Amino acid sequence: MSVKLIAVDMDGTFLDDSKNYNRERFAKQYAQMKEQGIRFVVASGNQYYQLSSFFPDIKHEISFVADNGGWVVSEGEDVFNGALTKQQYNKVIDHLVTLPHVDIITCGKRNGYTLKSYSDAFKQMAGMYYHRLKLVDDFSHPDDVIFKFALNLPDDLLADTMDSLTAILEGIVVPVSSGHGSIDLIIPGVHKANGLRILQDKWNIQDREVVTFGDGGNDIEMLCQAGFGFAMENAPDKIKQIARFQAGHNNKEGVLDVIDKVLRREVPFIA
Repeated sequence: MSVKLIAVDMDGTFLDDSKNYNRERFAKQYAQMKEQGIRFVVASGNQYYQLSSFFPDIKHEISFVADNGGWVVSEGEDVFNGALTKQQYNKVIDHLVTLPHVDIITCGKRNGYTLKSYSDAFKQMAGMYYHRLKLVDDFSHPDDVIFKFALNLPDDLLADTMDSLTAILEGIVVPVSSGHGSIDLIIPGVHKANGLRILQDKWNIQDREVVTFGDGGNDIEMLCQAGFGFAMENAPDKIKQIARFQAGHNNKEGVLDVIDKVLRREVPFIA
């Protein structure tokens, strides 16, 4: 048995809290991954255009499971995207706009869309995660493929809001936590693990040959699906309890430390 695919979440996992990673160290590791035939996949709730900006030199060689699985791009080519119908979109957005204290981004292939009327602070924050963000007057259905909604709200409203959204929007979208004060509404079954499954089928890679890293509720499926699912040291306890393995802290290059062990075929990555 050997590892054939490594998939990393970004915020709180591959990236440190200042949204950086050790590029020199990773570049050396990536060269070794290529030599050993190991695929590298970025699996994040963030927009493809934002994710690819972190890997300018290799973005056309690696794969991205973006928008929590809503859009899968491999070696610069579209592999998969989910799509809400206009009717489904309207039902979701008609409810979301009634919620106080919730800022909304609708996530499409061409752009993310958010309101001009939102605060400058929110729009600036949203721009960090959505490099293609269009400011609109209202949330009427855009001429785009929509596969996710991203919500920003106070932390103390998170749990109750997730519960109510689960009940009200059942069958159309599923709420998942993607970090502090953040909820993603994804199409049922269209999550990171589904994106990885599509790539694994494309490359004939088994679950036991996959290593995944994550720290949040939107990583649960891929941490469970992979033969080697690593929760970060900085992850909440509920995520650590789900994952079979644990990596070091995101601020201490925990992912890169485990990748070194994969490349050296150390325990537990031995036949």
